[in-house]
Amino acid sequence: MDSVIEKVVMEKGSKVLPESILKELIEKLKKRNVTEEEAKKIVELVIEVYQNSLVEPGEPIGTVTAQSIGEPGTQMTLRTFHYAGVRELNVTLGLPRLIEIVDARKVPSTPMMEVFLDEEHRYDREKAKEVARRIEFTKVENVANLVEADLYTGSIVVELDPEMLADKGLTVKDVYNALKKLNFGEVEITDEYRLEIRLKEAGDLTYISKKRERVLNAKLKGITGIKRAIIQSRKGADGREEFVIITDGSNLPQVLKVPGVDQSRTRTNSIYETEEVLGIEAARKVIINEIMNVLREQGLDVDMRHVLLVADIMTQTGRVRQIGRHGVSGEKTSFLSKAAFEMTTKHLFEASTQGKTDDLKGVTENVIVGQIIPVGTGMIELYVNVGGNSPATNENKRGE
Repeated sequence: MDSVIEKVVMEKGSKVLPESILKELIEKLKKRNVTEEEAKKIVELVIEVYQNSLVEPGEPIGTVTAQSIGEPGTQMTLRTFHYAGVRELNVTLGLPRLIEIVDARKVPSTPMMEVFLDEEHRYDREKAKEVARRIEFTKVENVANLVEADLYTGSIVVELDPEMLADKGLTVKDVYNALKKLNFGEVEITDEYRLEIRLKEAGDLTYISKKRERVLNAKLKGITGIKRAIIQSRKGADGREEFVIITDGSNLPQVLKVPGVDQSRTRTNSIYETEEVLGIEAARKVIINEIMNVLREQGLDVDMRHVLLVADIMTQTGRVRQIGRHGVSGEKTSFLSKAAFEMTTKHLFEASTQGKTDDLKGVTENVIVGQIIPVGTGMIELYVNVGGNSPATNENKRGE
């Protein structure tokens, strides 16, 4: 029966459907155990749907894409997604996030990562917590109840919070070693959870305040840029519960080096970080996913192909470009098209002083000069023989 299905699909669809669709169709039909008659009807329906989904020659896909994303964009609101139970972690969504993506901002307003774990760590909360502790950037101020500068004795006193130390998986000795690395003076553990730094040099209030600030920000462990690491329970692809780490902050190159992290699934919402570490194809995928997530979260239905076009335009040169005068629009060859977008007089003065010529190949420049735009039927140049005879007829007459 499998060979019959394959024969039906190839006979009916090989001239119309792409190879990838043919393969998928054969696989699906084999699993369904359909009859030859049913297979024929299904293939005919697939061909019909496929042909209806094709773009007509001359279709202004750029304009349609702009309208399809821009119109729902007007319905978007300024929204932030709040992670339940975590006061500090909010994620920018809605129109501000959409603008961030198409502007290709170097750093998102709320950078975050989804850190997936390997087979050993993903099913055990305690093991997931170990990885989260390795990732989360922990400073002295995160585990201290009090950091006080004593001007009279020329020292800085650090009182630690035992609960916070236990939560971060640290000991007093770890804090002691971190303070010693600062090399400010002699460090001494004066009580169970109390340390004192006797500064080498005496100084005024400003001097000691600066040293206190350095003590507060002294790194104990973790990765720079990751302010928080939250463990979240999810259903994995195999149906089992697995633990994923959501981070407030992003540092993809360093996180991928952490033992226990699944490098193939871990992702960040930073487009440039992804491009730098994983390349332009991965950056394109992030653009698509981020735009689609914003639209879905707002309940807006936009065909994915419009988003694919935006991502393709932004990444087609091999680097991420913004949709703006410093990127896609600014790199157009037509000075009239540039002038229509932003900074009109600057572009026109520049073109006139350099004696530039506009070939009027695009839509915008033809609208400006009042010509037919090269879209749809405007792409065709139709010539009429006023004499009424075709060139072939005239040739025959000459031959006679």
